[in-house]
Amino acid sequence: MDREQEAIELLKSYNQNHIVNLLKKLDGVKKQELLDQIDRIDFQQIMELYDNTKKEIEIKENKIEAISYLDKAKLSKEQREKFDKLGKDIIRSGKYAVVTMAGGQGTRLGHDGPKGTFKLDVYGKGKYLFEILKDNLAEANEKYNTVIPWYIMTSKENNKATVDFLEKHNYFGYPKEAVTIFTQSELPLVDTEGKLLISKDMKIKEASDGNGGTYSSLRASGALADMKDKGIKWVFIGGVDNVLLKMADVTLLGMAIEKKVQIASKSVVKANPHEKVGVFCKMNGHPKVIEYAELPEKMAEEVDSDGELKYGESHIMCNLYTIEAIEKASKEPLIYHSAFKKNSYIDEDGKEVIPEEPNSYKFESFIFDAFEFFDDIAILRGKREDDFAPVKNKEGVDSPKTAKELYEKFWNRQNKKV
Repeated sequence: MDREQEAIELLKSYNQNHIVNLLKKLDGVKKQELLDQIDRIDFQQIMELYDNTKKEIEIKENKIEAISYLDKAKLSKEQREKFDKLGKDIIRSGKYAVVTMAGGQGTRLGHDGPKGTFKLDVYGKGKYLFEILKDNLAEANEKYNTVIPWYIMTSKENNKATVDFLEKHNYFGYPKEAVTIFTQSELPLVDTEGKLLISKDMKIKEASDGNGGTYSSLRASGALADMKDKGIKWVFIGGVDNVLLKMADVTLLGMAIEKKVQIASKSVVKANPHEKVGVFCKMNGHPKVIEYAELPEKMAEEVDSDGELKYGESHIMCNLYTIEAIEKASKEPLIYHSAFKKNSYIDEDGKEVIPEEPNSYKFESFIFDAFEFFDDIAILRGKREDDFAPVKNKEGVDSPKTAKELYEKFWNRQNKKV
């Protein structure tokens, strides 16, 4: 049986006859590209994910308990000095790397292009999100006399635009040889009947598989092997859109080393019991981030003996791992969550359909779902005004306006200290 016939048999077995019809219409390069894609897609996995969208979510009896943390502002002088020395030694010795998740587009911001290319109006002239992160790394490099390897994860959708942008701006002065760009993995989009969507380029339409795909993408791209070749021992993973993100926090790193854990994270305390953020907890004895919608109201409002929220440590995408932890997470299958969204597609007549209502499922895994593979996590509570100013929405909360205010206030405070 030739390659095309094998693909046809496979497609028919998963009830994807519309793709069989498309395959028969194509020739040359287009046909080969579609055959390559069919070879790569795990149809069994996609159909299982689709079937799961029709099932009621079973709420299992889970033992949820509060998680311990250290408050950076309340560390003793001795603790702080000990942690900072341990962290500085690792960074100075070249065993530390940083990953920036930059696969998203700036659509919600009304920005046409990768999110990292959005310009925040700070100090009149403005700074791009990539530029703000570069400044943070450059400051650490100067302070610790090193060059931290910077890995930037794009998506297939925005990879070219990101590379072109960084090249045009000469990586904002960051040493180009220290920057590695790799792409995030993708999964097909499926309609309500279990049919995979067709895109304008006559392929199966795919979308990035969520930030949980970072681990496997690091491995599949060769970035993880590159880190190991460089002797990296600790890896920080953060998003592109937090303009107060500290990517080389020696206190966080030193605390993780001292506590002999494989994963660590920085948190900020919830603004109020019902703030829509994921919070750290322990579930069935393992670290977990539980989404706000899944935390019972009574638990969300519970306070400890100091009057602090018992489940008040928000996950702010500020995560630290040993290289072994990244390797472990890259080989473990994560839970996929489905999101029902609007996605355009090409119909059987070759016409583009732009739906007005959600019409298809996108499957995503979340980076914090890997925390459950480990016995413990070290959490350092930071301060919202020092550590968390995300740019997510065009207006209102977590918008360019709020991020600008927080960023400028932070740097005004820092400059007064100098």
